[in-house]
Amino acid sequence: PMKLRDAPSACPSLWRWLPCPPAELRLDLVLSSGQSFRGASFRWWESSPGAWTGVLGERVWTLRQDGDRLWYTVYGEEDEHEEEEEQDGCPAKAAKLDAAETDRILRDYFQLDVGLSALYRAWGAADPLFRSVASDFPGVRVLRQDPVECLFSFICTSNNHISRITAMIERLCQAFGRRLCCLDSRPFYAFPSLSALAGADAEARLRTLGFGYRAKFVSRSARAIAEGLGTEGLCQLRTTPYAEARRVLCALPGVGAKVADCVCLLSLDKAEAVPVDTHVWHIARQRYGVALGGKSLTPRAYQEIGNFFRGLWGPHAGWAQAV
Repeated sequence: PMKLRDAPSACPSLWRWLPCPPAELRLDLVLSSGQSFRGASFRWWESSPGAWTGVLGERVWTLRQDGDRLWYTVYGEEDEHEEEEEQDGCPAKAAKLDAAETDRILRDYFQLDVGLSALYRAWGAADPLFRSVASDFPGVRVLRQDPVECLFSFICTSNNHISRITAMIERLCQAFGRRLCCLDSRPFYAFPSLSALAGADAEARLRTLGFGYRAKFVSRSARAIAEGLGTEGLCQLRTTPYAEARRVLCALPGVGAKVADCVCLLSLDKAEAVPVDTHVWHIARQRYGVALGGKSLTPRAYQEIGNFFRGLWGPHAGWAQAV
């Protein structure tokens, strides 16, 4: 198996960096699932202090930050390494990936073209409560995830908690995804394709993996997309208006308003989508004094809370809420 590279001092020739100050990105706050699940992808693992290893674009990466630099290394496929000579513990052949392409993948994933410091200033000017917490949580930005991965990960979140969701998604990838490589004897898998999840035996296999009632939602939603929009159509929701993308998603089995908003925000470029759960509802009522009738989070209250925060924070309201 290949060795994990946890810092640029391990095999310097296999690392690259992008300029990126901590005010624009804090890896620890964005990738740790400790942050509210809206910001985190479930597929990154803190492989050593300050180093994050995960799957992005069907490759395995390790990322770390040092001052104003975002460092990264990409691992090769296993079959590229079978005959490999090692020098000083470094593979002789690195992943055959073009540097401009890896830079582009990373910039796209972290949406680095969106200036975060300017947004923080605008949100702080509009909202004293935001201003009071922002200094403790700098550099929290929204990831631009793959729509299939994002949708099916969030279908697994219903009535679930972070550590259990992460374990479920790991099992899903092992059972249905392609094995990418093995690092320090830990295997990494690609997220399953839509066709794998839409297969005839998918629901039964997911039940044996402990998905419970979610097994039906995953397999039926996969089938509905495979027979309708297709993967390409799902990705094309990035160019449709927010209300339309949300309506399409809410028609899928197991997708309610909150899951649809998470998918809109985290994979479909709808920066104004504000996922509302009971926690956000309580904050809206208690800290912002949003007067809404009723003792529970009704669809109407859900919409009104989203509209309130969109009015307060503007077109990137979903990003502000991730902080």
